[in-house]
Amino acid sequence: MAKKDEAGTNQSPAGFNVVDFFKETKEELDKVVWPSRQQLFSESAGVLLMIMLSATLIYLVDNIFRWASGQVFG
Repeated sequence: MAKKDEAGTNQSPAGFNVVDFFKETKEELDKVVWPSRQQLFSESAGVLLMIMLSATLIYLVDNIFRWASGQVFG
């Protein structure tokens, strides 16, 4: 029990320091590998294409179910 108390007293008091926060944020952002402009455009185009394909597929399936329910329930 005494060892727990001793370990707790060696720690500095917790608090929020704005200057340290921005320093650490800048350090973390320096570690980020940013994509090139060409990679950004090509991957964005891929995402938009997949969104359009997914939306089209959902639209078509919805229309098929609407037609089928109209045939069944009249």
